[in-house]
Amino acid sequence: VQLQASGGGLVQAGDSLRLSCAASGRTLSGYLMGWFRQAPGKEREFVAAIGRRGGQTLYADSVKGRFTISRDYARNTMYVQMNELVPEDTAVYYCAVSFRSTAVMDGLSYDIWGQGTQVTVSS
Repeated sequence: VQLQASGGGLVQAGDSLRLSCAASGRTLSGYLMGWFRQAPGKEREFVAAIGRRGGQTLYADSVKGRFTISRDYARNTMYVQMNELVPEDTAVYYCAVSFRSTAVMDGLSYDIWGQGTQVTVSS
């Protein structure tokens, strides 16, 4: 299984971006998937996760109300729509899949990671 994250870029505060995470090699509709981010000099942090069929979602408090996670089962792709971006959202964003669906907000629960896509928000 491989995950390919894309959609990052340089935007201004208040703008929007949509990140994509395309999976190949295996259908991931039956597994938990999530987005994490890591800013320079900081630890990786949980952003959002979406469950198996049915699409239960969970968000970090810092993005709740601004970010929306979704998945397209036909395309085997996960997305995160990021609105009202602020400079504090600047980070490399990673997508990941968990085959265990435990400790949703813990990166150690995820088994396969994408390569990351840079999001930079200027003030």
